[in-house]
Amino acid sequence: MSVAFTREEDLESQAADLPDRPISTQPNLVTASGLAQIEAALAAAQAAYAAARGAGDISTDRTAMARATRDLRYWSARRASARLTEPEAEPGKVQFGRTVEFERDDGRHQRFRIVGEDEADPAQGRISYVSPLARALMGASVGDVARIGGGEAEVLDVR
Repeated sequence: MSVAFTREEDLESQAADLPDRPISTQPNLVTASGLAQIEAALAAAQAAYAAARGAGDISTDRTAMARATRDLRYWSARRASARLTEPEAEPGKVQFGRTVEFERDDGRHQRFRIVGEDEADPAQGRISYVSPLARALMGASVGDVARIGGGEAEVLDVR
């Protein structure tokens, strides 16, 4: 057998043995929209798995099956551990699920919603509750000053 064929098979074998996606050790707190995102991702993973199985000879595309299996394990675990969490009835207090607007000491205004890890997307204005920024702001009220990244920030609004 040619060495070239052996190397191709080795690369395919390595690609098919994808490592599991890391699962956070933090509690899997989710908002209602975060739970919906997890359920949609789980449905997509189930569909990808079914498509990979239905493709016939699994040995012809082991990477698709490995990817589908890995994603199905991840999203199944995240759905099983999800804890729907709503903010407490304390208006004006930074909590999980709330949006906080603050001004940094350099004059920048920022606004983020504090959400679960899987739904966090800072570019879209959503940060994980385990992020250093969220941890610094948790429990603060309008007018409070929090230490953030070596500076300070004043909480302007919470909703």
